[in-house]
Amino acid sequence: MTVLPDAALSALLAQDAPYGDLTTDSLGIGARPARMRFAARGAMVLAASEEAARLVELAGGGVAAVVASGTVLEAGTVFLEAEGTAGALHRSWKAAQTLVEYASGIATRARRIVEAAPGVTVACTRKNFPGAKEISVKAVLAGGAVMHRLGLSETLLVFAEHRAFLDGAPQEWIAALRRRAPEKKIVVEVGSVEEAVALAHAGADVLQLEKLPPEAARAVIEATRGLVPPPVVAPAGGVTEANAAAYAAAGCRLLVTSAPFFGAPADVQVTLVPR
Repeated sequence: MTVLPDAALSALLAQDAPYGDLTTDSLGIGARPARMRFAARGAMVLAASEEAARLVELAGGGVAAVVASGTVLEAGTVFLEAEGTAGALHRSWKAAQTLVEYASGIATRARRIVEAAPGVTVACTRKNFPGAKEISVKAVLAGGAVMHRLGLSETLLVFAEHRAFLDGAPQEWIAALRRRAPEKKIVVEVGSVEEAVALAHAGADVLQLEKLPPEAARAVIEATRGLVPPPVVAPAGGVTEANAAAYAAAGCRLLVTSAPFFGAPADVQVTLVPR
């Protein structure tokens, strides 16, 4: 199942070949029968393979086989096979390859964090490249993580930049938020152990620790475990596969990260030959 509609995928093809494929057309090879295969050059978690397959179809090719997003691939594994004219396959080749490479890079990095902290929920922020939310979310889910928040309309997350405009005590504005949105959890970003403990006592449901180390997370958990219910302590900012285990050992059961969005794409080998 694709997360991008045909109109969006067709727009990707149009961006790459707004006036046709000059090279293929000039060589006069567009009508020749061809086949194309996509394979992982290295181990990776696959994402957006369905969108890649649909790009081939929209360009006029046919898909013989495609492996589902979320599949863990070993180096050399073929995950997409297509047939059609050389013109159709050349037109869809690069857009499909690039989409899979970027999405699979996100999925692979997300999976590494998930595997580094077994039993802990890894939630990715909305800090994806603007305009790429749908594919980014699909890639995060393919990697075994979840989304932290999809946008401003969804979650009550109070930053210091919000609190700068508030005059009352934390208990007052937290109580006001609970009256206005009683079905929502109240998440507050904090920058120190002391601030976290104070806001927990004021009624915050989730304490989002901004760039605090694992030992600080442990201190917050120990200082607030007597509250009923105790707040969720969620480290955020700088959470990676290198420190996820340390946060888990500190007692955190939710890690918030943007790390999967930043890094090299996965490497996909494409073979396009006559049929």
